[in-house]
Order: sequence, then structure tokens, then C-alpha cells
Amino acid sequence: MKEARYYERVDTQDAVRCLLCPKRCFIRPGASGLCRTRKNVEGKLYSTIYGEYTSIALDPMEKKPLYHFYPGSTVLSLGTRGCNLLCKFCQNWEISQGNAPTEHIEPGEITALAKKYRDRARCVGIAYTYSEPVVWYEFVTDTARLAHEEGLRNVLVTNGEINPEPLDELLPYIDAMNIDVKGFRDEFYRKICGGSLEPVLKTVELAARKCHVEVTNLIIPGLNDSPGEIAELVDWLSGLGDHIPIHFSRYFPNYKLDLPPTPLETLRMAGEIARKKLKYVYLGNVREPGGNDTFCYRCGRVVIKRVGFQIAERHLENGSCEYCGARIHIVE
Repeated sequence: MKEARYYERVDTQDAVRCLLCPKRCFIRPGASGLCRTRKNVEGKLYSTIYGEYTSIALDPMEKKPLYHFYPGSTVLSLGTRGCNLLCKFCQNWEISQGNAPTEHIEPGEITALAKKYRDRARCVGIAYTYSEPVVWYEFVTDTARLAHEEGLRNVLVTNGEINPEPLDELLPYIDAMNIDVKGFRDEFYRKICGGSLEPVLKTVELAARKCHVEVTNLIIPGLNDSPGEIAELVDWLSGLGDHIPIHFSRYFPNYKLDLPPTPLETLRMAGEIARKKLKYVYLGNVREPGGNDTFCYRCGRVVIKRVGFQIAERHLENGSCEYCGARIHIVE
């Protein structure tokens, strides 16, 4: 265990309040917060998962999904158990809500492993993913700091439910984030995810000023799929920057939510709405012609063609479209 960075004592009975995320859990001695990873031990709050990981793999960057951050590269990905949301549709619920077995690794070990793969597999760094990295805050911060010192990139795949102060401490070491904006109604967040919308929007806004950001929106039939809600999401995101990529992802039944999969027509509708205001729009979890390809926003030609998570064609010259010269917003 390692003492948590963000918490405060709240009374004389050794209770504490966690200040890491908007839940601000009130935790009495011997108890844990909602995420099940932060425990009060005699009036001090500890992370019980420091260095504990459930899985580790060398993934394509496109799998995160990050399409505009070192496209075609790989990233050493690892995750832990626990989450500060309770999404009824969670695809990784065995680790986010369960007690999956873990193994231990130190920041120096994962950094050394990423360096090992840097030359032999075009690994650009480390991704904190699979479950929610916010609840792994102390380990992620220590590892990300060390990785940056070694010239590696850090990627965060997150639900965005984190308070501004800890996010501000972490951001100098994070190079890219894929942030889930699960819907654009607070009621949806409260009923389906056990969270709230506003902190997520704030996270996107803060992160977009400091690092590369892409947004994912899982479209669930009857819950967050109305044209009006999608248009509001797009309007908000385009206000931060029309170059921010958005990934509309197809829902499939999972965990506690048993609804029909998202119709392809709904994904196409979302794509049409988004392309009116955003330069880069993608359709995920579906085989849709062009859905994973990067198009030049000026001439409409394909500048990166993808087959699954692999790049099949690339038509860029010094970061610009080779057909018309438009600058394509890609980090590499």
C-alpha cells in the first residue's frame, strides 16, 4: 500500500475524505471508497493497488483509440482493478467491478520494459488503460514522471472523473488522452454510470490545453442516441477545437445492460452531424467503409487508410495532405 496524495481528515474519529475525484468519498477507519482501491487505515488514506496490475500488453496505438497520436505505433498498455464509476454497460467489468487477481510491478520496471520495445516494436511509451487509471493515481503519476525522464510518451485512457487539482499535477507528464464522454445529459450519467457529466467536460477542457486529446462516445440505443444530444456534444467539442477527433463507438450488450446493439444507421447519423463541425470523425466497434480512415478536411481524400488497427496506406508529407497540402492535426 502507498499513502494517497489527495485526502483530508474530517473529524476526530479518524475518518477521512478522499479528494481525488468528484465522489469525495467519506471513509471511516477500515473502510474503502466507492472505487474499492483507497482504504482508511487508522486515519490515513492508502492506495491498495500501487503497482498492482491485472493485465499488460503491447497494443496498437489505434486500439486506445488514438488515431492522431503516433499513428501506426505501439504502446505498452497496462491496467489495474477498480473504478470510480458504476457503468451498467462496462465491457471490462470483471476488473473494474470485480476482484481480478493482480501481479506487482514497479515504475522502473514498466519503464524499462517500454524502453526495451521502443526500437524492436516502435513502442513510443506507456498507456494506462483497460480499467480506470484515475483510481491508480499514485502509481500512474510516479510511472509517468519516470517515463518522461526516459523520453517515453504517456497515454491516459480515462472516464475523466477526476478533480482539477490532481489532474493539474498529472498533466505535465501526460502526452495524450482518450477521454470517454459517455453522454451529454447529467441524468444519463447519474442513472447509467453512477457519476456526473460536468467534471468530465471540465477534464476535457483542461486536458485539451495541455496535451493531445481524443474523445470517445459510446452510443447506446434509447439512452444517449438522440440527434439533439449528439449535436449538443458536437457543438461543445467544436467550441474547444474543431481539430479534436471524436470516436462514435457501437454499443453491444454487456454487464448489467441488455439492449440491442446500436443500429448502424444511428452511428452514420452521428457521423453526419459531427462532420458538419469537426474535422476528424470515426466510427468504432463496427466494420463501416471509411469509418476508421482519416480524411483530409479540405479535399476529402483519404490520408490514412486503416484496416482494423493497422495502417494500410499513408498519404502525408511533413504532416500535410499530399494531395492538397492541408495541415493534418497529427502528433508524431
